[in-house]
Amino acid sequence: MIKLFGRSTSINVQKVMWVLAELNLKYDRFDVGGAFGGLNDAEYIALNPHQKVPTLVDDTVVLWESNAILRYLADAYGRDVIFGTTPAARGTSDMWMEWYQNSVYPNFQAIFHQKVRLRSTERSSDVLARAQDVVFKQFSLFDSKLESTEFINGDHLTLGDVPMAACLYRYFTMDIERPDYPQIARYYESLTQRSTFSENVMINYDSLRTPELTD
Repeated sequence: MIKLFGRSTSINVQKVMWVLAELNLKYDRFDVGGAFGGLNDAEYIALNPHQKVPTLVDDTVVLWESNAILRYLADAYGRDVIFGTTPAARGTSDMWMEWYQNSVYPNFQAIFHQKVRLRSTERSSDVLARAQDVVFKQFSLFDSKLESTEFINGDHLTLGDVPMAACLYRYFTMDIERPDYPQIARYYESLTQRSTFSENVMINYDSLRTPELTD
């Protein structure tokens, strides 16, 4: 039985949960990280010396880093389903996964941190504005990509979609001003109709909010 370690409110854990569901794989998940703790336990450090989530255990295989886990699952269990059947398709997926990780994720996390994780008195409008500027430029690029294709790799979901798509629930539900990206809106709406996405990615994140201080 596959084991997945990580809290369901982690966007990186959600990516893995989603792909496991797309591949119809059974697994046990253990809450680790955040309010659940456990990252400093010796047993967990033995699995993941970086003390982060997610960590996946599949028999003798132990993996951390969410995108590495996604590639392993696709290669081991769903090459024809979600990985892509040609080197070109897999290369395209890898390209967009790396684009998201390097060009979107750091600043998207900064937006989420400013709008959700920090108290209103601790937020920085300058930090938020800089992060939004970077993210919105990258989203514009992604919106243009989707003008000619339903998904990153054509007419079906592949790994190239997963990292970017996983952040869209937070993007569309955070209290921020959003530019008009018609193709991303269409893309997100189609994703919400997938039970694998709605059940594993559209997870309420109110528990991650820091309560406001009261007098």
